[in-house]
Amino acid sequence: MSSLLDQSALTDLACRLVAAARRAGADQADAVAVRSVSLSVDVRDRAVEESQRSESDDVGLRVLVGKRQASISTNDIRGDGVDALAERAIAMARVAPEDKFAGLADPALLARAFPDLDLLDPDMPGVDLLERRARQAEDAALGVKGVSKSGGASASAGIGGMVLVTSHGFRGATLGSRHSVSMSAIAGEGTGMEQDYDFSSTLHAGDLEAADKVGRSAGARAVERLNPRKVATRRVPVVFDARISGSLVNHLAGAANGAAVARKTSFLREKLGQRIFAPGIAIIDDPLRKRGQRSRAFDAEGVATRALKLVEDGVLKTWLLDCATARELNLQTTGHAQRGVSSVPSPGPSNLYLAPGTKGPDELVAEIEDGFYVTDLIGTGVNMVTGDYSRGAAGFWIENGKRTYPVSEVTVAGHLTEMFLKLTPGNDLVFRFGTNAPTMRVEGLTVAGH
Repeated sequence: MSSLLDQSALTDLACRLVAAARRAGADQADAVAVRSVSLSVDVRDRAVEESQRSESDDVGLRVLVGKRQASISTNDIRGDGVDALAERAIAMARVAPEDKFAGLADPALLARAFPDLDLLDPDMPGVDLLERRARQAEDAALGVKGVSKSGGASASAGIGGMVLVTSHGFRGATLGSRHSVSMSAIAGEGTGMEQDYDFSSTLHAGDLEAADKVGRSAGARAVERLNPRKVATRRVPVVFDARISGSLVNHLAGAANGAAVARKTSFLREKLGQRIFAPGIAIIDDPLRKRGQRSRAFDAEGVATRALKLVEDGVLKTWLLDCATARELNLQTTGHAQRGVSSVPSPGPSNLYLAPGTKGPDELVAEIEDGFYVTDLIGTGVNMVTGDYSRGAAGFWIENGKRTYPVSEVTVAGHLTEMFLKLTPGNDLVFRFGTNAPTMRVEGLTVAGH
């Protein structure tokens, strides 16, 4: 553990890679070095099904020769491996097509300050504690009346560190931890069985929901789904539970991604500066939130991050940009570059969320005479070029302002531009994921049944 917390070796390796690339003929270069360790325990039917420990060390090098670039990665550098990797990357870059937008970040935009975002819990639990958490989750789920089987419980923990070094002098490092517990429960018998789940994932163990609470929630959710009905196709208001409502915010982020806009594959490409949500709606990306799932003081190009209002008062204000897409669109990066060790940077969100509204979830439901409350979405039937939306769904039918019977095997369909404009957020925002949203109601969607 001490070697993981000490990032000097990672920094030294990244520095040596960049220096080797410059010696081999690169005009510019950057290197990413990553180290992680994780433990996990899976339990099913009150027996340990699997226990794993994994450790990894990976390094990636990006080189630019003129306007040609290449990226290469490895998890094994020994002896003269640094020089060999750099020479291979240079050879790849020299035969790559030119990219007039490629290049490192403007030095004036690089992070100079690194605020403490409280991302690390240095106390890693042992296998015994993880096993105890998994067993507690499963026992609690099996104790719920109507639960017939365990779909499996899991508990895990890990720590990961990353270092970025560039040839124009940037050096930055991040270190964070992760703790999680999950449970999948099965209710009913034979062909009438239904399954559901719950989980908790946090950076600090102290923020983790109690394992038995997660288990009971998974069990209760599974039992609620028993004896689902079919419904006739109709056009009704649809309420998206907070567990899955963030998916709509992710669709917005995908459409507002600078790479999609530059490729003309976004249905929002002509909407910058226009109203796409109702007045008062705000969608914010905040990479500097303490203990955020995707918090970071700098992006994958070393650019300083800042909170960004993607949507303000219902108006689309900006794209999510890295340096290359910003150059292509004649804009400035928003500090949203992401990359793995084997890829070049591309834009993506950090801690993205839809700001809460004023109505509670019960109020959103109480105003509906006939509608659908979605708790689970299935499939990926969303066309980001046209904005057409169609996904399988399960949940509960709403009658006279109350959730009544469970419903499954239906499809929810609409168009994202209309859905955004007709969206009303609830007031129950909780930061559980990388992308978060409160319960939300969308008017006039087609629920296709029999």
